[in-house]
Amino acid sequence: MEGDCLSCMKYLMFLFNFFIFLGGACLLGLGIWVIVDPTGFREIVAANPLLFTGAYIMLAMGAMLFLLGFLGCCGAIRENKCLLLFFFMFILLIFLAELSAAILAFIFRENLTREFFTKELKKHYQRNNDTDVFSSTWNSVMITFACCGVNGPEDFEAIPHLPYSSSEKATPEACCQRELQSREGMFVNKEACLAGVERFQNRQGCYTVILNSFETYVYLAGALAIGVLAIELFAMIFAMCLFRGIQ
Repeated sequence: MEGDCLSCMKYLMFLFNFFIFLGGACLLGLGIWVIVDPTGFREIVAANPLLFTGAYIMLAMGAMLFLLGFLGCCGAIRENKCLLLFFFMFILLIFLAELSAAILAFIFRENLTREFFTKELKKHYQRNNDTDVFSSTWNSVMITFACCGVNGPEDFEAIPHLPYSSSEKATPEACCQRELQSREGMFVNKEACLAGVERFQNRQGCYTVILNSFETYVYLAGALAIGVLAIELFAMIFAMCLFRGIQ
């Protein structure tokens, strides 16, 4: 009975890690293709820092899953104690890193308040200065989500207005309504917006808009993270049981 149980555990572990191996190989191949593609997609990715970073994160995740699946498959099917031990240690490191990230996110969650973002915006925002990473990122967020500031256009009252605007409460261009929510989108009425005509401005604050947009995904991400941690925990238990069962 013990031998049958060990054999069943071995093949289950092999199957589980084979799917991890395939997933890692797909991510690795996709990441490599995005970075070295000669047809022009590489230039699009390189022009966008967020996509560029995402491509390398995908590459790193693919390589990690590829190696993890390989170690688990070989260790299980060959009943190699050394490979199983490497697999266990690798999973343990990933598990501890994810657990630490979750604990840190919980501890520092209070820093992600409306007041914190408002203070940072008023301190560092430089309106249309796209050479400044902070300002460029905020402009992209406001354009993409059709919002303005953290709470609304009033957040910019304390920030020096644009040189060509005579309004004491000049609204940044990123807060003006566009026909298409992208940097290439045409303004509905840029002059009226900058002059303070509210119907041509995005009046809702980004904090509320983004919170409402991602509320569902936050719970989904939390459930997914718990699921991944549980799978990793079971993978470690299987690996250690198989390790101890091999004579």
